[in-house]
Amino acid sequence: MNVRRTAFSRGTRAGAGLTAGLMTAAALLLGGCSGGSASSTGVPGAPGSGGGSRSTAAAGAVDGLVAEEQPASAALMPSGSTAAKIRSRGTLVVGGTRTAALFSLLDPTTGRVDGFDAAMSQLLAKYIIGRPATKLVDVTSATREALLRSHQVDTVFATYTITPERAEVVAFAGPYYEDGLAIEVRKSGKALSSPEDLAGRTVVTQSGSTAAAAVKKAAPGAKIQLFDTNTECLQALQQGRADAYVLDQGILAGNAARNPDVTVSGRTFSHEPYGIGLPLGDPGFKHFVDDWLRKIESDGTWAKVWRATVGTEVPGAAPAPPRID
Repeated sequence: MNVRRTAFSRGTRAGAGLTAGLMTAAALLLGGCSGGSASSTGVPGAPGSGGGSRSTAAAGAVDGLVAEEQPASAALMPSGSTAAKIRSRGTLVVGGTRTAALFSLLDPTTGRVDGFDAAMSQLLAKYIIGRPATKLVDVTSATREALLRSHQVDTVFATYTITPERAEVVAFAGPYYEDGLAIEVRKSGKALSSPEDLAGRTVVTQSGSTAAAAVKKAAPGAKIQLFDTNTECLQALQQGRADAYVLDQGILAGNAARNPDVTVSGRTFSHEPYGIGLPLGDPGFKHFVDDWLRKIESDGTWAKVWRATVGTEVPGAAPAPPRID
């Protein structure tokens, strides 16, 4: 799955302090304890986070940001362009998930999908169409490329790490966020704080993610089990069918904030830059989305989205967005 030279993993650059802040936040939480069609933002009902009132405030903040987003001018979407076709259709089809806390998580009490990725997809829809009209198509780490190649989705917002291999079959706008792989364990289980500690252990991660290869490289003796979703991996860990769960630290921290029986152990050990997945062979649309990212970063919208989503669980000021490459 899947960075952001921004908050969680900035082991390279000035992110170490924020990584430590995330770990502290998760520990404090555990100690105390998507708009349009399918997106918006917030961390619904996180234990120790003030419950529904906090998530409601976060969702309201994102709704306000979406309302303020100004649509792109017609000059930026010439006839025949992908953006113009999406505007004419009236819906942005987004590949995403409903199971990643802090990024894209379904709140069953409201039917909203909330989080950083969910909010970003709503903002892009507003920019293209003039209203936050999205259709969410559920994806997994193993299905994202296929859905983009077959043009069943316009974009993928799903903690999607940019890698050279993936860039051969899909295009990426961004990166727009940065994270790093980390280890989640049961609080009652064995303390495993480094990749080397995973040797001989049963480790779960998501199929199609970058984590499996990283674990094999760091701990060749680890027994790796693959599941399609974050929920399945988390359940395997909680039920004792696995000793550790390795994935992006942000997703694991979201799990820990909502489940007091698990915790994120140690620091990140990889560099995971998230990109917005786009169909290959459409440089005009990639340029359009990259320019939109630059706009929301420069006008402060990106930082406000971070504060309303990830920032509800991570203390401190919003980090600088990663450099768009």
